Amino acid sequence: MAKSQWSFKSAVELSAALAARKVSAVELAEDAIARIERHDTKINAICVRDFERGLAAARVADAELARGVKKPLLGLPVTIKESYNIAGLPTTWGIPAQKDFTPTEDALPVSRVKDAGGVILGKTNVPLGLGDWQSYNEIYGTTNNPFDLGRTPGGSSGGSSAALAAGYGPLSLGSDIGGSLRVPAFHCGIYAHKPTFDLVAMRGHTPPPLPPLPSTRDLSVIGPMARGAADLSLLLDVIAGPDPLESGKAYSLTLPPARHTEMKNFRVLLIDTDPVMPTDSVVRGTLEILAANLTKAGVKIDRTSPLLPDFAASSRLYMRMLMSFLAASFAPETYAGAQAAAAVLPAGDNSLAAERLRGIALSHRDWLMADGGRSRLRAQWRELFKTYDAVICPIMPTPAYPHDHSEDQEKRRIKIDGKDYVYPDQLTWPGIATLPGLPSTAIPTGFSPDGLPVGVQIVGPWLEDRTPLRLAELIEREFGGFKPPPMFDD
Repeated sequence: MAKSQWSFKSAVELSAALAARKVSAVELAEDAIARIERHDTKINAICVRDFERGLAAARVADAELARGVKKPLLGLPVTIKESYNIAGLPTTWGIPAQKDFTPTEDALPVSRVKDAGGVILGKTNVPLGLGDWQSYNEIYGTTNNPFDLGRTPGGSSGGSSAALAAGYGPLSLGSDIGGSLRVPAFHCGIYAHKPTFDLVAMRGHTPPPLPPLPSTRDLSVIGPMARGAADLSLLLDVIAGPDPLESGKAYSLTLPPARHTEMKNFRVLLIDTDPVMPTDSVVRGTLEILAANLTKAGVKIDRTSPLLPDFAASSRLYMRMLMSFLAASFAPETYAGAQAAAAVLPAGDNSLAAERLRGIALSHRDWLMADGGRSRLRAQWRELFKTYDAVICPIMPTPAYPHDHSEDQEKRRIKIDGKDYVYPDQLTWPGIATLPGLPSTAIPTGFSPDGLPVGVQIVGPWLEDRTPLRLAELIEREFGGFKPPPMFDD
């Protein structure tokens, strides 16, 4: 089939084309649907199709465009991570016992996408309980990386990243507690934004069969994914803001503008590796190239600073708080076993694996002490951002690795420059922004020698999401961004 001129355009470009009547919403939906039908047997990104309702929404969008209606996402094809409730479609989180759970109302972010004119075509695949950087489960199978089908697309928003890389529409919604927006973006060469904690109300992004009540799940956020940096802001502005059932009764959102509009005015701290979780030569290399390019463009870059919080200490704290939160949903026998194992840990064992085990068994008193440590960490970051506008650092230590579905993640290993490291220890790099709740924008920066995408994250100040987003746009404009996977660039 001849290549469509629209398949890999950005949302901003497609919006302009729709407004100029160069293409219709139905044509864009049909193009994305044709790509899914042509390619998704190999990639398996779209686990739940909703083409009929999507085409109906596209016809409505075309009628509104004809009347001159203005909406931010009007006529744009969108995919949604499986973990969001969409009325009439299953929400399983990859949990076999929940394969028949079907919500009756849309999640709040989904409603906001629909109200903004977005055309939802389906849901994207996830790992079991959203708990992996690979996206596979017994219900829907395995999602493959469009750049190498034998490797992970990332997780837990791996279906969304693979869908975007394959040209299944320009926008997707994901979520992130352990890098689940940024890691798939890194592995598939796309863009994603982890918003400041609680910037986007999450009602309806809820494990089944729980009711969709307003809540702030500790550490967890939801956010936009796209093939262009400006598209992240477009989608973020649609979904951001308090829940009208609660805070929205009194508060409205006004994000401050980006600190700077030109690259030469940014001051950046750039970190390329750390002994806690070293990065491989490919990741370090892309950061070196980026640093050189930014310096040429006038960005003021430091490579070290005493203002940067202790990475080892904050990583250990993140492991405890993350696992304390996740363990609340563990089966009783699993929880009891972890408690017993934590009780016999040597007091001097401060490995990340030990901290994860301690976190599972954390008492409420100990959690409050940890939360106090997080407050002190946030204060350290506030001080840092008085000097710097952003911190650029790795997202993961290596490009996408081959599928590894062995059950015990603590026993999995990844290779970094030929040496084995513990698989869950990779949490440290996403955790640099997750624990203090800071905004972080994932951007692609190039490819490894064997053609796998690599990228970085731009961490910004609390509630100053527009600052890393703006820097991402400037970098894309100056040095380029997304490039389609060769095998699916048709």
